[in-house]
Amino acid sequence: MDTVGRVIEQWGSERPELDVSALEVVGRVSRLAGVIQVKLDAVFAEFGLQGWEFDVLATLRRAGAPYELTPGQLDEALIISSGTTTHRLKKLEARGFVSRRQDSEDGRVWWVRLTEEGRAVQEAAHNAHAANELRIIAGLSAADRAALVRGLKALATEVDMGGQA
Repeated sequence: MDTVGRVIEQWGSERPELDVSALEVVGRVSRLAGVIQVKLDAVFAEFGLQGWEFDVLATLRRAGAPYELTPGQLDEALIISSGTTTHRLKKLEARGFVSRRQDSEDGRVWWVRLTEEGRAVQEAAHNAHAANELRIIAGLSAADRAALVRGLKALATEVDMGGQA
């Protein structure tokens, strides 16, 4: 029996009238999110990155050449506020991972571009990150993975994540 199972069993003894069956899913998802994040962060740290830095660099990289987006596009893709994006971009620019330039036709628009150094660190980290994710789910059969994906997509729809799962 896992930790969540023990918690459910304990509540069944202490508060049998309380329906804690949602813990079967919510408790496990919440607990796993924390455990998985620690494993992800360990790999990012090997490349001198924090998770949020990897996310910004990866978002720019997957945008395709020239690996450039506006801060607003980054806000939307990363589901963060414009103030958070500005703060993060300043830090990444200071590290030489991104550059910013004003649009030549519309001075109100700025573009953020992944630098060669940023691309190199992102790609190296991404190779290790992808391998790490595969290690994390290695014990699941293909059928279990497919069932889990279906269930997580259904849960994301239920809690209205707008397709962000």
